[in-house]
Amino acid sequence: MSEVNELLLSKFQYPLPDDRIARFPLPQRDSSKLLVYKSGQIGHERFSDLPNLLPQNSFLVFNNTKVIPARLHFTKPTGAIIELFLLNPFPADQPVTSAMETTGSAVWQGMIGNRKRWKKDETLETTFPTPTGDVTLTVNWHDYDQSAVRLNWQPTELTFAQIIQYAGEIPLPPYLKRDATEADRETYQTIYSKQEGAVAAPTAGLHFTPAVFEELAKRGINHDYLTLHVGAGTFQPIKTDDVRQHHMHTEQVVYTQGNLLNLIAHIGNVIAIGTTSMRALESLYWMGAKLLRNDSDPFLLDQQYAYLLPTDQQPTVGDAINAVLDYLTTNNKESIVAHTGIYITPGYQVKMCKGVVTNFHQPGSTLILLIATLIGDDWKRVYTEALQNNYRFLSYGDSSLLLP
Repeated sequence: MSEVNELLLSKFQYPLPDDRIARFPLPQRDSSKLLVYKSGQIGHERFSDLPNLLPQNSFLVFNNTKVIPARLHFTKPTGAIIELFLLNPFPADQPVTSAMETTGSAVWQGMIGNRKRWKKDETLETTFPTPTGDVTLTVNWHDYDQSAVRLNWQPTELTFAQIIQYAGEIPLPPYLKRDATEADRETYQTIYSKQEGAVAAPTAGLHFTPAVFEELAKRGINHDYLTLHVGAGTFQPIKTDDVRQHHMHTEQVVYTQGNLLNLIAHIGNVIAIGTTSMRALESLYWMGAKLLRNDSDPFLLDQQYAYLLPTDQQPTVGDAINAVLDYLTTNNKESIVAHTGIYITPGYQVKMCKGVVTNFHQPGSTLILLIATLIGDDWKRVYTEALQNNYRFLSYGDSSLLLP
């Protein structure tokens, strides 16, 4: 990070009036506005036109994670309500997909609302109806200091995924400042969501409809899906004056052999659908670099690694991806579960992505830093244009196509 002398948080702020935050989605997903930034030029389109606006030979990479109803409420005999916001299985290195399939009992780490009212030796209990009869769910502290809880349920043959579908609420972003509705279970989910485990939606994908996918196919624009389970850390505000001092959150990501083969075939033409896809793609490059250098824990990437390797020691994109593919084939694995804490800030050299489709993000957020890394100070022009043209902001807001 030494090439950039000053990365002050104040440089990544902009005024966002409260009435510009989209509290609810549009009735038609692909009718949102689409700001197109291409080599410094800005235009205004509709999202439904995206297939016609993409460069020829573009290859789109989507994040197919699925948001889970991760908020659970328990009422104590005293009337006090304890809220569990389940974030990830505990310990965090176990695959989320298999954790969702556990039966009878599960241990998860989370944020606990009204924590002081829940004693260490106290069991919380709730009963709720399901199509196959009532279910009783109890929860105890598993590791108080780590905010890990153990959930047990009867009947035990139900999976954890089924339990939270019946008992939980969709965790909307805090800035929406409203309770989740039944409609959010569908609208705060991409139409291609598949792998359960996220606590926030990869919102760039919310605009895609069957009609858009059909048009992409007509134009010969191919795509692929990888899985990054979006964590609550994506909403964590930066509180340090120098943004580089911010502690970046870690998220679980899954890459398959098919992903790697597709990426090798489309080097130079990859467009990430959302910042989470971009994080996953850029992380893959550095994991390949770690393998080539025989570094320890190649599939655990911290926020610093991408800034430590001198340019002349960085492998080509093809070599990096091939290193991961070789690892999978040598070890007879179809996929790998990895963890990334990559922190993309100005000064970072983008490796994998030619561009990104993304919504408009909160002032002073890690996501603004990622956008500024891709298109430089022009991010300010983009956001000023969006504000002047009545774009809707944040998760349920409008979209942009950014092609530096």
